[in-house]
Amino acid sequence: MRFTARNTILVIRFSSMGDVAMTVPVLRNLLLQHSSLHVIMLSQQNVSSLFNGIDRLRFIGADFKGEHKGLLGLWRLFKSVYRETGSIPVADLHGVLRSTILSFFFKMHGSMVRSIDKGRDEKRVLTRRKQKIIKPLIPTFDRYKQVFNLLGYSIQLENVPFAKKPTSNSTFQIGFAPFAKHTGKSLPVPIAKQFIKSLLESVPCKLFLFGASGQEAAQLASWEQEFPATKNMAGQLELNKELQVISNLDLMITMDSANMHLASLVNTPVISIWGATHPFAGFLGWGQSFENVVQADLSCRPCSVFGNKTCFRGDYACLQEIQPEQIVQRVRAYLCIS
Repeated sequence: MRFTARNTILVIRFSSMGDVAMTVPVLRNLLLQHSSLHVIMLSQQNVSSLFNGIDRLRFIGADFKGEHKGLLGLWRLFKSVYRETGSIPVADLHGVLRSTILSFFFKMHGSMVRSIDKGRDEKRVLTRRKQKIIKPLIPTFDRYKQVFNLLGYSIQLENVPFAKKPTSNSTFQIGFAPFAKHTGKSLPVPIAKQFIKSLLESVPCKLFLFGASGQEAAQLASWEQEFPATKNMAGQLELNKELQVISNLDLMITMDSANMHLASLVNTPVISIWGATHPFAGFLGWGQSFENVVQADLSCRPCSVFGNKTCFRGDYACLQEIQPEQIVQRVRAYLCIS
């Protein structure tokens, strides 16, 4: 088809898989509510499966370790996209140097560009060490929505918590993803291991373990050997196949990580565990409930938006004070096990 400024938007969002996954429900709503609109989604190649099956959306993958590395690489990326699209409107949902440079190239060639307001000042107030103001900030989904509003495409987002999934037998299918990219968002290994033990003793279930390849996969593989009712999924499947597995779960238990957002995309309810970060920063998964958030009540948290800051106390009490039985009880309550 022919792309024109009247029927197509270029959407830019790179970075972590979780942040990119959060664009999916917004784009689905955008395309559903604007039936003549087409979207070109520009992100890193490894997240392409997140956008499978979305009508009128075309995905373009960038290679920032190869041909699109550095400033010259960004220029090559711009030229390859521009040859196909021309001067169409650009929604920059990332708001970092890389996306700003790309947006500048498009703007210089006649595109209307609108960028995300990330709310850095209010997030700084939420996470500063002293005199925090603890209140819910604008959800990231709404920040994405605002960009499309500025381009003239209004969207209504209905973030309705998922209904409990019926189970076909007496054994629940549960996922557990105890790790994240940063220490401030990863459950300590002894706590995670004790949780697995306690869960398997009190809930009839098959427990699927999710994580990244490498060190996380090795740890999960050792638990698979120790606990017969577990299955290690880390590094076993391509993303689209992993999403299929997650979609069949009765419940997913995750940190503030990509797995929370992957579960949200396939309508699987989540019990989410938060350490240095906080759902008030706007990153709770799509359709997920604050009632299913597990977190420690500490005056020092949140200390980070992304969990990448070193704990100023030095002990990560926000994670160490999470009790395995606390998570188990939340699981039992959700599954209506008395």
